Amino acid sequence: MGIRFGGDYNPEQWPKEVWAEDLKLMKAAHVNMVTAGIFSWARVEPRPGAWDFGWFDRVMDGLAGAGIAVCLATMTASPPPWLSRAHPGILPEDADGRRRWPGGRQHYCPSSPVYRTHAVRLVEQLAARYAGHPALAMWHVGNEYGCHTRQCYCEVSADDFRRWLRARYGGIEALNAAWSTAFWSQAYGDFDEVLPPRTAPTFPNPAQQLDYLRFGDEALRACYLAEKAVLERVTPGVPVTTNLMPQHKPVDAFAWAPHMDAMALDFYQDPYVPDDHIRAGYVFDLMRSARDGKPWMLLEQAPGAVNWRPRNGPKPPGAMRLWSWQAVAQGADAVLYFQWRQSLGGAEKFHSAMLPHGGTDTRIFREVAQLGRELAALPDIEGTRSRADVALLADWPSWWALELDSKPSTALDHSRIALDHYRPLFEAGVACDVVPPRRELSGYRLVVVPNLYLLTASDARRLTAYVHAGGQLLVSFFSGIVDEYDRVHPGGYPAPLRELLGLRVEEFWPLDAGRSVAVGRGTYAGRADLWSEAIELEGAEALAHFTDGDLAGRPALTRHTYGQGTAWYLGTRLEATLMRTLLDDVRAAAGVAPVLPGLPTGVQATLREGTGGGYLFLLNHGTRPVEVGLPTPMRDALAAANGADGADGTDGTDGADGADGAEEAVVDRITLGARGVAVLTEA
Repeated sequence: MGIRFGGDYNPEQWPKEVWAEDLKLMKAAHVNMVTAGIFSWARVEPRPGAWDFGWFDRVMDGLAGAGIAVCLATMTASPPPWLSRAHPGILPEDADGRRRWPGGRQHYCPSSPVYRTHAVRLVEQLAARYAGHPALAMWHVGNEYGCHTRQCYCEVSADDFRRWLRARYGGIEALNAAWSTAFWSQAYGDFDEVLPPRTAPTFPNPAQQLDYLRFGDEALRACYLAEKAVLERVTPGVPVTTNLMPQHKPVDAFAWAPHMDAMALDFYQDPYVPDDHIRAGYVFDLMRSARDGKPWMLLEQAPGAVNWRPRNGPKPPGAMRLWSWQAVAQGADAVLYFQWRQSLGGAEKFHSAMLPHGGTDTRIFREVAQLGRELAALPDIEGTRSRADVALLADWPSWWALELDSKPSTALDHSRIALDHYRPLFEAGVACDVVPPRRELSGYRLVVVPNLYLLTASDARRLTAYVHAGGQLLVSFFSGIVDEYDRVHPGGYPAPLRELLGLRVEEFWPLDAGRSVAVGRGTYAGRADLWSEAIELEGAEALAHFTDGDLAGRPALTRHTYGQGTAWYLGTRLEATLMRTLLDDVRAAAGVAPVLPGLPTGVQATLREGTGGGYLFLLNHGTRPVEVGLPTPMRDALAAANGADGADGTDGTDGADGADGAEEAVVDRITLGARGVAVLTEA
């Protein structure tokens, strides 16, 4: 099939006379897959147990006849009004005990057995009816878990939390030890005394909050797994997925990955953020890495503006094409949108769609059709994979614990810190995996740890063994401080890493808002902000010191030889240019080279390889043309897909389809237009 291309299809919003036109226009836009039925529960079950699938049969049959595959949704993301009316206990409550009412979507408590029972019953009907249907290609369970109801604090959830705690700790004394309940007279005599961390007079117990975040993630996943179990039983062999969201705190992508046959992501880049493609790069690399480099799916994006930001800017000409190709370049085998046809009513009527309100004579539809043609012309990209010498570590439990209250600073933002470390690698054109600390690390030349405030003893041993065996490791501030229960590791900060790093952190010195300090020494001279630490050397050498402020003369950056490898430690947040210098030096010490040296500013280079050869992707995220030299003469595959016109720009809408296009030119240099894309193969 090649790269999957299409979008969410919601025919229930339209009279059936429109459906035939939809199929015709989908073919014109080179659509080969749609997701269907995401919000169709109320239409297929208008009353309890009264099923009406006849209209959806016609939709599925029409798509099959047009040769369009379906990623069929289980329709459980938004319960129908009759369900909450009959069973108001399914509605979620916030930490203050306020009920969330119907009228939007995702109005269910994840722990509700009533909701789960009705959801599973619906999935049984769907799976039995469409098993073996020629359009069915895969299953889409739920939708954006935890998007609106991140956690529920109702009595149903409280009972489920107590069940979860009994399974986790076995006895109440183990819970008391893990939660440090000797503090503030919180010791429990029985699990029945435990509540969710509802709004309290002051800071709730941090270990209790951390466990509730773990529990909330598992409650959402239990909903997914209950439906997945039905699908695997009734339609064995049909892949199952759900759509995750970028840097989505309630849902641990690494914990969900083993239960997904393909990682799937909804990503909406913000046209008003000039460097949002770097955030996209981080998230795309995480999706690719979560299942050991297997291709993933961009299941939703916007062809233009969204409807839910305070200011919803459209994507400039060429941006949608560029960002779609970025996903492919970083491992996606599917590029889909929300949605196919733009709604006339409802909360998302001003959210752009592949087929806008203005119809086919629109810039958006022309750009969508061009991209569809390009992807269809290069089917052999499907299944190719990327390889990286650098791993950047990310961990959801550490993220959850870091951003709880009562810390030395509440300004520590996990996502921002991660991007501070990812950006220099992205801008240097270095391939990077984003993996959890429990992953096998021996295959990487360099491991970067932006922050692991929560570090288990086993993960600390893994990092130590990695360096001892010859690895290069960069660790940044406030890492290795607490264990999995948010209890401080005894023995001085960062106790499990002190020997490895060759230092001790005596005190934390978070910097006030707007304040920066000077860091100086040779190439590492500049400014730093957000955080600083009083570091005592215990074998490490200082590469840079603070040169003003309360810590003047104290180390800010250190390096320590340990076994056959080297551990670097950064005790502050460096300004961007200085951070780039540091990462360039660290990766040079590790022998890590960029995909393509000498890239112009703003150009991204990535490589996907397979048994049939490789693809070099060049993407110009700038708004001016640039010229890129190639290491060897290569064939310009994308130019052939578009014909002679538009090969390097964003207006190539007149080129022929791939099979009839221009012969692939062999080039040793290529000009990328503003927001231009090139896909190159070996000559």
